[in-house]
Amino acid sequence: MSDDKSKTGADRKLIALEQAHELRDWMKSLGCTEEELRDAVKAVGHSADAVRRYLGKK
Repeated sequence: MSDDKSKTGADRKLIALEQAHELRDWMKSLGCTEEELRDAVKAVGHSADAVRRYLGKK
């Protein structure tokens, strides 16, 4: 995700795990641990919708 706060619409469709604040925000938003989030991204890719579906099935 970009650090440009004006570009949040497109950025919220993809999960980036490189920056600590983004990792923290995604974990809070999805209600999961870092390990669960990383496992989900590894399994289904960086699409936020795909990760939500994956986490919802567990």
